Formats: sequence, C-alpha cells, structure tokens
Amino acid sequence: MNNQEKIWQIVYQIPKGKVASYGQIATLADLPGYARYVGYTMKSLPSDTKLPWHRVVNSQGKISLPRGSVQYQTQKLELEKEGIIFVNEKFSMPKFQWHAS
Repeated sequence: MNNQEKIWQIVYQIPKGKVASYGQIATLADLPGYARYVGYTMKSLPSDTKLPWHRVVNSQGKISLPRGSVQYQTQKLELEKEGIIFVNEKFSMPKFQWHAS
C-alpha cells in the first residue's frame, strides 16, 4: 500500500461530526511530520470523491483553505451539517477531534 492509500484509509475512518488534523492523519498513517503531504493528498482528490475530506482540518480548529473560496465554503457547510459549531471561523478542536481506537 502506498502512502496516499494509507492516508485515504485513515480519512475514511473519521466518523460524522468529528475532525482530524493533518498532523494527526500523518501520524496515524506512520508518516509523522508529513502533515503538509496529507494536505497535498487531500487537495489532489478527484472532485467526485466519496472520501470525507472535509473532516480534515488544521490543528487550531480552522479550515486551511482560503477563506471565502468555494472550497472553504463547501468544507464549512459540510462540517456544520455534521454538527460542528464555528465561532469566528474556528471551532473547538478538543470537543470535535476524533480519537482513533
């Protein structure tokens, strides 16, 4: 299995209403220190992907996409549909962070 497939498998496991950081995904995929690579992998997904890419955020509880972009708005809307509550474009990472078992 290649590194992208490892990342996809981890992201697929994030349950509805939870999020994981790029760094967390990298660590779980045995790629510690490769948070940016996780971001690149998410950015490279096809537009019709069924992978819950919107559940991957930065460690500060923010969306990393450019604010105001269509992708940012899409990610925020999908997270809000799942019960993630934003206050000033940020949410409580400790409250919503997924803890893999």
